Amino acid sequence: MHAVIVSNGFPPSKQLLEEELKSADLIIGADGGGNTLLFHGLTPHVVIGDMDSFEKPGSVEFEIIHDADQETNDLEKALSLALYRGVETCTVLGAFGRRMDHSLKNLSVLKRFDPAFGRLIFKDERLIAQMVNSSFSAELPVGSIISLFPLSGKVTGITTKGLKYPLNDEILENGEQDGTSNENVEPEFSIEIESGDLVVFIEN
Repeated sequence: MHAVIVSNGFPPSKQLLEEELKSADLIIGADGGGNTLLFHGLTPHVVIGDMDSFEKPGSVEFEIIHDADQETNDLEKALSLALYRGVETCTVLGAFGRRMDHSLKNLSVLKRFDPAFGRLIFKDERLIAQMVNSSFSAELPVGSIISLFPLSGKVTGITTKGLKYPLNDEILENGEQDGTSNENVEPEFSIEIESGDLVVFIEN
């Protein structure tokens, strides 16, 4: 079962929404993300959050879950709901933008929820972000921009193949060495790590 969650960051375009919703079994608006769906004439199955941003129109019917818990943000509420309803894979749109602190918080949310899903991707018009769990591989057009970010502060034993600037059992650490603005020189590239929490950002 696959879900698409629309969060309340920079709103995705109608084209991206329609493309992603084609494969969605469950469409969730995370509070104000519900407004984005409705603005484009798309109806969510459910909107969940503390309802500080969502404005429900009177003419459209769908499920609304008011969760006032202030210990979790609206994206966390939406991801928890997706898991409760049996979702195995999930794409989140609108997780980044508007406020830097919200974007950083949502990277923390990505780390927290990634182990519970078969695949969890944060996506916007320009980037795809996902965790690297010991190993990762993808096939992309040569020259795609790929950045590695040590979310845990330090990631050890990183080995890459197919990238312009390869890493061979190396360390990335915030404030010391990062892995931004790399690119693939082969259609298929791979990343392996030994320890730590690594996010890969791929130019969309």
